[in-house]
Order: sequence, then C-alpha cells, then structure tokens
Amino acid sequence: MRALLEASFRAAVAAADPLQILGAHLPPAPRGRTFVAAAGKAAAAMALAVERSFHSPVEGIAITRYGHGLPTKHIRVVEAGHPVPDESGERAAAEILEQVKGLGPEDLLLALLSGGGSSLLSLPAPGLSMPLLKSLTGVLLKSGADIREMNTVRKHLSAIAGGRLAAASRAPVVALIISDVVGDDPTHIASGPCAPDPTTVEDAKAVLRKYGVEWGDLLERAFSESPKPGEAAFSKVKNQVIATAYRSLEAAAEVFRRQGIRPEILGDTITGEAREVGAEMARLARKTKGPAALISGGECTVTIENDGGRGGRCSEFLLSLGIGLGGMQNAWGIAADTDGIDGSEDNAGALWTPDSLERAVRENISPQAQLARHDSYGFFSALGDLVTTGPTRTNVNDYRAILVL
Repeated sequence: MRALLEASFRAAVAAADPLQILGAHLPPAPRGRTFVAAAGKAAAAMALAVERSFHSPVEGIAITRYGHGLPTKHIRVVEAGHPVPDESGERAAAEILEQVKGLGPEDLLLALLSGGGSSLLSLPAPGLSMPLLKSLTGVLLKSGADIREMNTVRKHLSAIAGGRLAAASRAPVVALIISDVVGDDPTHIASGPCAPDPTTVEDAKAVLRKYGVEWGDLLERAFSESPKPGEAAFSKVKNQVIATAYRSLEAAAEVFRRQGIRPEILGDTITGEAREVGAEMARLARKTKGPAALISGGECTVTIENDGGRGGRCSEFLLSLGIGLGGMQNAWGIAADTDGIDGSEDNAGALWTPDSLERAVRENISPQAQLARHDSYGFFSALGDLVTTGPTRTNVNDYRAILVL
C-alpha cells in the first residue's frame, strides 16, 4: 500500500512535468528575437523544454529556487530565495524587466511561469527596500494568509508583478503557466506578471489589516496601483495554463483504478488550516466504504503561534489526519507537495500507515504534542515515513490521498 501511494504521487508529478508537456504549447517563432522570462519552481525545467523544442534561437533568464536549477545553453538560470525573496532574485528580475523594455513589435516575450514565482521574480516597487519586503513576507507567511491574499499585497508593492511585466513589453507576449493556485486564474499564479490585476491597493491594505500587520510611511509610499483588465497593453498578451492540479489528480486516480480501487476525486480546491482539514478528512475516511482512494489537492495553511516547528502543510495535514483515524486498521495516507519540498525541510511530505500510532508509542512520541508544536517533520522522521524526492522542478500544489480498504 505504501508503494501504491507513492506511485500515485509520482503519477501526479509526472502529469505536470514541463519536459513532457510544454513543447506542445509553444507558439510560432517570431520574425525577430525570442526572449524567455521564466520564474518559479518549474522555471529551469520549462526553460530547458523550450531549448529542446522551440524551432528558433532563444535567449533569456530563468529564476528558480536554490537547488532547483538545470544546465541550459541559451537561457541563463539564476537561483534565488523562496519563499522569502532575496537580492539574487531582485537583480535577475530587474535585468528581465530591462530586457523586456528593449523588445520590439517583431519580437516575442515568452514568459514561463509557475508556483513560487511571486518571491523569485521579486522586484520591489520604487522606494521599497528588499530588507523591508523580506520582513513583510516573513510576517505574512506566519500569519495564516492564503496565497491569493499574499499575492494581492505583493502585486501592489512590485515593479514587475500584477501585469507590469507584460505592460512593459512592446512585443507580443505569450505566457505558458503551470498552476499552483486554486481556480487556475493567471492573475494569482506567480502574482500574475503578465495578467491584468483586478485587485486594488485598498484590497492589499485590507489583507494587512485582516492579519494585524502594521505598516509605516515607507510601505505606504511604496504602494502603487497595478494595470487593470481592459487596458490596451493586454491586447497583445496571451496567458495559457498548461498544467493544473486537477489534471494531476486525474493521473493519480488512474493508478488506483488500474489496481481495482475506486478513486474519488474530492477536488483541487481544498484549503483551510492544515490540521482542521486533516481532522475533517479523517471523519470522511471513517464513513467511506472501501476499497477506495480519496484524492484531493489544494493549498492548506499553517498558522505559526511560536517558533520552533519543523515541517509544512502536507505533513501537518497528515499528522492531524492520522490522529483522527486513530487505530483504524484499513486506512493509509499520503500528503506531499508536488514541488518536492514541504515547508521548511527537505521532504516532499509523508506517509501514514495503520500502525503509525503504535510505532509512535514505542518510540515514546506523542502525536498530539508534535502537532501542537507544528513539528510534523519530527514525528514522521522518527518513524522513517518521510517522502523524499528532491526538487521535482514542477509545482501544481499539494497532493493528498487516503486509501481505505
């Protein structure tokens, strides 16, 4: 059962592999130059896929997370900070924007965007320093704000997000996008550098107020309005989502179906506090008649009340799920981030087995205490039940499956 769960996760990741899927979506070559601007956890793989499949010379820059790079020939790969932005990403983003401003009507801006792009393609608005943006990002990450709320703030403190990259280009723009957000709307993916932004500065300030984040004069002066739907700049822009969480869930479902297990896709839009979602899923699993696999995606949140926890939303979900399942002997589970990194450690996620609680007792580990400390990584590491893949170089959000026999 462990092997089957891990196989379903691999199938979900493979369905969003840029090296397998991106080539079919490439536009025709322009008369002039093709400049590639890539940002996100999948940026290096997307850039490499373009080099392999595009029938015309390319140049450009791809910004990805540290450790997620790949060797490319013509598109320079830059590694930068995620989830907190840093100066490496800032310098590369500034260079991308400058290059894009130099494109002409005969050229093509090919944007390759994926989850993580919000922090990686990070160019603070005039008057905003990178240290202040780092500090604000860290506060928001611990606040419980969801990705849309965070990106609403980011887009109004940026010189490149919220449609500004596309607006700076005189060349036609084609953005190929791997979605990691609920609803797959390009404006929310990587903070929508090529998509018109329907949110406002007041929306961004409302998010800060909601989570009790105070801001001073420096931040107040840095807020700026983003390009809006209907503006002429977007008449030459095409945003195309080429991979989604739901397609990955369907690929995983087929793995279970081939084994005679009924897959039930609960949706790719499941959000909320990870521990609360885990508890609710445990209640659902207890009512499920097997053999069945309850499959879901989405992005939960973890609100940190104090420092010291290790892990991420997937392992926290799974620990809460396991506590809710109790000693249920016919239930297994997996929760893992499709980018290969769950939160602050090096694992993609973790596995739950019917004897996980029994093994924890033997190791003198309290699952409830570990959950209270947000130390799900410590729990599953002690049991040897981490799922470790290394960077997958794609990202369609979290994958969760509960197997009931």
